Amino acid sequence: MSDPLFSVAEQVVLVSGGSRGIGKALAAGFAERDARVLITGREAATLEAAAREISTGKYPVEYQVCDVARPNEITRLVDAVLARMGRIDTLLNVAGVNRRKRLETVTPEDYDFVLKINLHGAFWMAHAVGRRMLEQGRGAIINIDSLNTFAPLKGVGPYAISKAGLQMMTRSMALEWSGRGVRVNGLAPGFILTDLTHALWSDPQMRAWGEANTPMRRLGQPADLVGTAIFLASPAAAFLTGQTLYVDGGFTAGVNWPIPLP
Repeated sequence: MSDPLFSVAEQVVLVSGGSRGIGKALAAGFAERDARVLITGREAATLEAAAREISTGKYPVEYQVCDVARPNEITRLVDAVLARMGRIDTLLNVAGVNRRKRLETVTPEDYDFVLKINLHGAFWMAHAVGRRMLEQGRGAIINIDSLNTFAPLKGVGPYAISKAGLQMMTRSMALEWSGRGVRVNGLAPGFILTDLTHALWSDPQMRAWGEANTPMRRLGQPADLVGTAIFLASPAAAFLTGQTLYVDGGFTAGVNWPIPLP
């Protein structure tokens, strides 16, 4: 018997960046549990294929093209979702990009590209959806954070900066909106194997480093994040807001230094 405490059935769930990787896995997790899911992204063909693949629950997954770097597209998206589905119960703010470069080689275009999607886009998406949730008097926003808000990694400065801003955005929105029924939390993945990170983790040295520094001794899969997202969106998390949960196999538990234990 399913426990209604953890149920997301019949929720209307909007997933930005839902056509691939983590966003797609989270959208699939909600769809499998009979939520009404709509995914967004920048490419119609990719969205259509993803929606068709993950439509395994009670409702077919819907999709709409939206570039979160363009606030006017976010406004049109939210209006369309409300017109089609009547409300938005949960927002999964997943859309994100990265460019690996040494800081001294970062260009203004690089910086703006990362920040406009990862931070500005996330803010305006949460802003547009949050205003409607405030009118409803209820809702849950889940911002996809990063290990970089625990400690920045080399070579991804603008990305780390964007995610640090996102974490403060999560806390600020929780502070202002939670008393009016809208909970806002962050979910920070550890090292996750996706199509976009496949090349990175295919390097034997990188793979060995990642596994050695993750206490669970493996890299994560996108599906490893589903349970936490379901929890954050469900009645079980009714008194949880303004927090960031690190789903990282223990990476942030401490420093795994190479000294023999007695």
